[in-house]
Amino acid sequence: MNPGHGNPAPGPQPAGAYGPPHHSAGPPPGRRGKGCLYAVVGGVAALFLMAACGVIVGTASEPAATSSGPGSGTGGEKADAGGEKRARPAEKEKVTDGVGREYRDGKFAFTVTKVKKGVARVGDEFAGSEAQGQYVLVHVTVENIGDEARMFDGTNQKLIDTRGREFEADTEAAVWSNQDTKSFLEQINPGNSVKGVVIFDVPENVRLKAIELHDSMFSGGVTVPLGGR
Repeated sequence: MNPGHGNPAPGPQPAGAYGPPHHSAGPPPGRRGKGCLYAVVGGVAALFLMAACGVIVGTASEPAATSSGPGSGTGGEKADAGGEKRARPAEKEKVTDGVGREYRDGKFAFTVTKVKKGVARVGDEFAGSEAQGQYVLVHVTVENIGDEARMFDGTNQKLIDTRGREFEADTEAAVWSNQDTKSFLEQINPGNSVKGVVIFDVPENVRLKAIELHDSMFSGGVTVPLGGR
């Protein structure tokens, strides 16, 4: 056989001419699944961010809350914890005549019950004391509201007229008085009370503004208005 006339010897074949169809290269299946997961997570995060921004914008656009404190009310009213309005308490009554009212200083409770002016003399027909001007007799009930005995002394009390002058109690007149004054070094036990008379020697035609009562010579005192008697 002639070698030149037989089937040609097989040589290199062009790529793709034979064999299974060739597919273009792409991401492995595993990588494609992760990409989808990243896309879903990113979308959810974007939606959450948009919702949060909407809440912030809505809150910022709301009007500021108004104060509901006591000073914000009108017409003398204020709101309580339940939101209901109630009237403010009335102002404290201004007393111009304190006779018959109780006043306290320290451990004593005082009640002036009567004021008598124009007395020229105290005592009896045998002994007594004459006023330089006129005597003013202040009747007062003194109660010990403390826990131990205390001494009430009329010399610790002061009478004040409408001109602002202060008058000391007259101890001699209290001693010579034919009344049971109980205003000179009177010892009062806890819970007990005495009815005493404090005597002052003042000018005639004086008008009385107040009496200042003390439970001791060191106390601050309490002022009882007398209404310009």
